[in-house]
Amino acid sequence: MLLLDTSTVPRADRAEAFHHALTDASVPNRIVHEEPETGIQARMHLWRIGALDLFTSHNTGFTLTRTARHVRQESRPLVAVALQNRGLGRAEMYGEQRIVGPDDVYLFNEMTPRDFGWTGEGSAQALLIDFDRLALPVEVMRRSTFRLRASPLHDVVLQHVRALWRSPDRLAADPSAPALANSTIELVRALVVSASQETGALAREVMDETLLTRMLAYAHRHLTDRDLGAERIAGEHAISVRHLYEVFQRAGLSLEQWIISERLEGARNMLASPRQGTPTIAAVARRWGFASPGHFTRRFRTAYGLTPSEWRRMHR
Repeated sequence: MLLLDTSTVPRADRAEAFHHALTDASVPNRIVHEEPETGIQARMHLWRIGALDLFTSHNTGFTLTRTARHVRQESRPLVAVALQNRGLGRAEMYGEQRIVGPDDVYLFNEMTPRDFGWTGEGSAQALLIDFDRLALPVEVMRRSTFRLRASPLHDVVLQHVRALWRSPDRLAADPSAPALANSTIELVRALVVSASQETGALAREVMDETLLTRMLAYAHRHLTDRDLGAERIAGEHAISVRHLYEVFQRAGLSLEQWIISERLEGARNMLASPRQGTPTIAAVARRWGFASPGHFTRRFRTAYGLTPSEWRRMHR
């Protein structure tokens, strides 16, 4: 949903329109804008995916300050998990300052004063999670805020969050949106606990609760690897293969069938996309980790009732 496009707003009204759109999407802030010759420029979007809000803003330079007075105001208690797409962000919280770029996941506990902004044209995306759903102590979040990159889960969460913005409209309308939101929150919880260096009962509890989600996220990142399987996934998560199968069995899932289904879905999208050109069926099979073109074609026809070639002709 488009929240704001300043090109449709009179120049004199843009600062107020920006303030209202940002407050409606997240929480109150004091906003100081740079004033380029073209005036304030901004486009903001918001999507609802299950229990998550996905917010994005592409705008000219500014600084957001959330003061102690803002925190005391009655507002939605939120945690923002953000990515910087363009420009370099300046973040200050808990008395520490950081520069964040496109390869950083950064975290704002909106129940704490903070500053954030950038110079010139920039853009950022944020997952907005209700504080209560994350269900973590404030101290754990404080310790992890500027340590996320130190966690081995940082890149897993980075790739997962990036993927949410590839087709947010489709994800918002999909029946599985609530499950996707829950899995995303689990990954963020695991990242925060891991980065905080928490070693007590909370850490064990969170890592146990999120094990399946973390294994699925890992498998999804490596779907095209021919050697992806139970032994490799178990090794990456420091568990036995037997334990892996027990976790999947409790969830009512078959790892092997899940991998095949996800690979088939990736291949199906590739075949239907004109941006992919016209690779041979054998090339698509190799790309998505199938042992042979014949095996791929049989699996594809069983799943979708058409051969890969028929599917491509229908959707091109």
